[in-house]
Amino acid sequence: MSISDKKQAWQDTVVAKSIARSPERKPEFRTTSNIEMERCFTPGFDDYPGYEEELGFPGQYPFTRGVQPTMYRGRFWTMRQYAGFGTAKESNERYKYLLQAGQTGLSVAFDLPTQMGYDSDAAMAQGEVGKVGVAIDSLADMEILFDGIPLDKVSTSMTINSTAAILLAMYIAVAEKQGVSPEKISGTIQNDILKEYMARGTYIYPPQESMRIITDIFAYCKDNVPKWNTISISGYHIREAGSSAVQEVAFTLADGIAYVEAAIKAGLNVDEFAPRLAFFFNAHNNLLEEVAKFRAARRMWATIMKERFGAKDPKSLMLRFHTQTAGCTLTAQQPDNNIMRVTIQALAAVLGGTQSLHTNSRDEALALPTEDSVRIALRTQQVIAYESGVADSIDPLAGSFLVESLTDQIEMAATEYINKIDSLGGAVEAISRGFQQKEIQDSAYAYQRAIETDDLIIVGVNKFTVTGEPAPELLKIKEEVEIAQKKSLGDMKAKRDDARVKETLAALAAAAKGTDNLMPPILNAVKAYATLGEIANVLRDVFGVHRETVVL
Repeated sequence: MSISDKKQAWQDTVVAKSIARSPERKPEFRTTSNIEMERCFTPGFDDYPGYEEELGFPGQYPFTRGVQPTMYRGRFWTMRQYAGFGTAKESNERYKYLLQAGQTGLSVAFDLPTQMGYDSDAAMAQGEVGKVGVAIDSLADMEILFDGIPLDKVSTSMTINSTAAILLAMYIAVAEKQGVSPEKISGTIQNDILKEYMARGTYIYPPQESMRIITDIFAYCKDNVPKWNTISISGYHIREAGSSAVQEVAFTLADGIAYVEAAIKAGLNVDEFAPRLAFFFNAHNNLLEEVAKFRAARRMWATIMKERFGAKDPKSLMLRFHTQTAGCTLTAQQPDNNIMRVTIQALAAVLGGTQSLHTNSRDEALALPTEDSVRIALRTQQVIAYESGVADSIDPLAGSFLVESLTDQIEMAATEYINKIDSLGGAVEAISRGFQQKEIQDSAYAYQRAIETDDLIIVGVNKFTVTGEPAPELLKIKEEVEIAQKKSLGDMKAKRDDARVKETLAALAAAAKGTDNLMPPILNAVKAYATLGEIANVLRDVFGVHRETVVL
C-alpha cells in the first residue's frame, strides 16, 4: 500500500474516530493567502523506505509525529505558568490572576522546606520559607491554596518529589472537602526521585525506599485516582544542571525504564500504570535540535515500551510530556532579551509536539517574576497558538533533511547512553556510581568554557553588552512571610486533635516497617492535620536518609 493510501486509511479510521469524540477547532485551516493547511503533510511520493516504521502518522506507533491524531487542530497544549511564592493566600491570588488571564492549568512551585520535608518552624527552614515557592505545612495551607478554585475543572501540576505522596494526599483531601471525588481530579506530581540524586538534590530517603513510595503511589492511583499522572519523569532538571540534549533524552528515558521495572517488580501489570506515566523536558535555545530531541524521545520510548516491556495498550507506548523553557539560559544582563529566548524555546516545544507548556518570565534570573512579566510569558504562548499558524498542521518540520537527520542522530547517541547504563546495572546503580553525575558535570564545564572563550555567544553577556542598565522592578519576598507562616502553623497545631494525629502517625510508621501501601495511612494523617514535617520525619525514622555520592 502506498503512503498516500495509508494516509487516507489513517484519516478514514483513526482521525475520524478522534474527531467524532472531539471535533477539531475549525472546519478547515488556511493561511493568510487562503492556502489550505493539511492535517498532516506526507511525502509527495510513495517511494520513502522506512517511512511508516520511522515516522508513521500522528497518534500511531512509533509516535514520532505526535501522540494524538489531530494534535493542536483538536485543542491547543495546556498553557501553564509555574507559580507559587510566600504564603498559600498570596499564591492563591496569583493562581486566580493567571486563570483569569487565560491560563488553562495550574503549576505549583513549593518552597525548599516543603520540598525537603521540613515544616516552616524547623531550624532547617530558617530563611527559606516562601522564597522559591509556596510554603505548605499542612492540609490547612492546601485548603487556602486552592480556595475558590474548582478542582474538578482545573488540571494541576505539582513540582514535588521527595514529599510527593504527602502533597498528593493533601490535594485529594482538599478535593473531597470541595465535594469532588478522587476519580474526578486530574493533574501530575513530578515524583521523580532519580533525577534528584543526579541533578537537583531535594531527596530525603535512600533510593530503594524512595522507589517503594513511588510504586505505592502508582498502585494507589491506579485504583483510586485514575486521571492522575503519577509521575513526571524529568529531563528538565538534568538539562538545567548542564547536560546536552542527547544526555537529557538518554538519562530521562533510563530513569523511566527504572520506574517501569520497579513497578513490575512490585507486582503491577505494565499496561495498568504505563498510560499514566508522563515526562517533563527542557526547551533550550537551539530550535531545530530541540524539535528533533522531542521527536526522537517519542520514538525511543514507544520502542522501549513495546520491545523491552511488551506493553500492549497503545497509551502505554505514548511519551506524553510537559515542557518548560530553559531557566538556565535566562540572563540577569539585559533581561528583556529573555523574552526572545523564551519565544524561540516555546516555539521549539510546540513544533516538537508538547502536551503542555510553561514559559519562563523575563526577570527570573533575578527574582520571582512580577505579574507583568508573567503576563508577557503567557501571552507568548497565546501568540504562538493563535497567530503563528504552526499549530494548524501536525509535525510541520517532518521531512526536513536536517530535522530528520538530527532526530536519527539524537536517537542513536541516546541509545548508546542507555546501553551503557544497562551495562552498569540500570539507572539506580549507575547513579550510585556517579556515572550520570560525572557526564552532566563534564557537559556543563564544556558549555561554560565555550562561553568564556567566545565560542558560544550569549547576547548581552559576552557580546553586545551595555553599561548602566536600569534596575528592573523585582518581586521580593519579605521576612514577614516566614513570621506569619510560623504563626499560622502554631495556631493550626493548637486547634487540632493531637491524639488523632499521634494515632495516624503511629499507623504510618507501622505501614512503613511492613509492606502495606503507604498512601492510605499518609492520607489519614493528612486529614488529621498532621504536618508535612511530622509525616516526613516518621518516614525518616523508618527509612533513614540518603547521603550524596561524591563524584571525583
